[in-house]
Amino acid sequence: MSKLIVPVILAGGQGTRLWPMSRAARPKQFLPLTGPTSLFQNTLTRVTNAEVYAPAVVVTNADYRFIVAEQAAELDLALSGILLEPVARNTAVAIAAAAAFVSDRFGPDAVLHILPSDHDVTAGDGYWLALREALAAASNGELVTFGIKPTHPETGFGYIQSEASVGAGVRPVQRFVEKPNAERAAQMLAEGGYFWNSGMFMIGAESFLRECETLAPETLNAARGAVSKAKSDLDFIRLDEIAFATAPNISVDYAIFEKTAKAAVVAVDFGWSDLGSWDAVWKGAARDASENLTQGNVTLDNVTNSLIVTDHAHVAVNGLDDIAVVATNDAVYVGRLSEAQKVGAMVKVLRAGKDTVGLTEIHKTAYRPWGGYASVLNGDRFQVKRLFVKPGKKLSLQKHHHRAEHWIVVRGTAEVTVDGTITTLSENQSIYLPLGCVHRLANPGKIELELIEVQTGSYLGEDDIIRIEDEFGRA
Repeated sequence: MSKLIVPVILAGGQGTRLWPMSRAARPKQFLPLTGPTSLFQNTLTRVTNAEVYAPAVVVTNADYRFIVAEQAAELDLALSGILLEPVARNTAVAIAAAAAFVSDRFGPDAVLHILPSDHDVTAGDGYWLALREALAAASNGELVTFGIKPTHPETGFGYIQSEASVGAGVRPVQRFVEKPNAERAAQMLAEGGYFWNSGMFMIGAESFLRECETLAPETLNAARGAVSKAKSDLDFIRLDEIAFATAPNISVDYAIFEKTAKAAVVAVDFGWSDLGSWDAVWKGAARDASENLTQGNVTLDNVTNSLIVTDHAHVAVNGLDDIAVVATNDAVYVGRLSEAQKVGAMVKVLRAGKDTVGLTEIHKTAYRPWGGYASVLNGDRFQVKRLFVKPGKKLSLQKHHHRAEHWIVVRGTAEVTVDGTITTLSENQSIYLPLGCVHRLANPGKIELELIEVQTGSYLGEDDIIRIEDEFGRA
């Protein structure tokens, strides 16, 4: 390919239908659902061919910025930029902002490959053929979407009607079809000429922006303003909040693709799944002879056609068919696997309850740019946590108004600063941090530091932190 493609990876979604594994603070794109690396990392890996792709641009929620940076660093991949959305406004303005940024950085004739970060894609010969076909059309001003050849009557996807066929180049879109019911989905499959709408696009930067100017001027103005007034923050680019917030909350499909006369589709049949629900994860994975998918500590007896996933407790299931069981250390979901699309509705119920909303937002394990922590035990005026700090990382220099802390090193080496005095601790050693002291924890070693933190005091909330210095810009 003579022209490099700029991949734009959308990584801001929350993936509620994969609860309880996927939650607002660490959604499904950052989870290793199909192997040892996360879906986001798999997407990054797919666009590393330097003969085809420029370094990727990532568009994400500001809350996910450190996860994005860390997961890219784990793969030793450089990025062209990490654009931070200040508020959620759907995909139209996110893609428009990316197009404006790429046009400024790479030139107005740059071609963008828009990719969701949470899909499972097999990048074989069919993938690269489709890429070449889409690039040629996008370079000629067409706005290309990738239509997946359907394998079954799916009700969870939108469809594209077109005369396209696999390997026959790009064809005009006749119309977009909303998610159908089961009867209509079966009818479309029998008729032919319908493709799953993958949410992947190939667009020329200026071609797309010109269509925005005609069809979605409010979106374009918001995107251009957000990019022109953006500010750099460490390795991130913070889009201007005032400008970005003026954008309509609308998808790129509704804002542009369903209105433009330039919409085209390339039909593909490479392996693809949006992994939008637990039954999609089950369909896309290797299963045992009884058609069961298991992850974690699981024991089954007379179980068929089921998914059982656990990251903590040992789960034993007996005498059931078509069951989904997903267990974390603070929540368990049980339901019909064939009705897994309904998990999103369950999350809405949980969010509406003041005692359960937290289960949709954070995990027992919270991840930070330096590592993270997990709650072990809570009581009246005390709390026990497990902290883990990555090699070479350090927490902010901080103090607390309402709690004292006691740190015990379980593994690795800790460098602890207390009121200006630095102490090095090894395994099985501990230190006391009195109320109000200015302190910092660092890992100077080559392996992960793990320690137990015991907090005592009148208030133990995470907001009782006064940051004095912080290498991650949070002070």
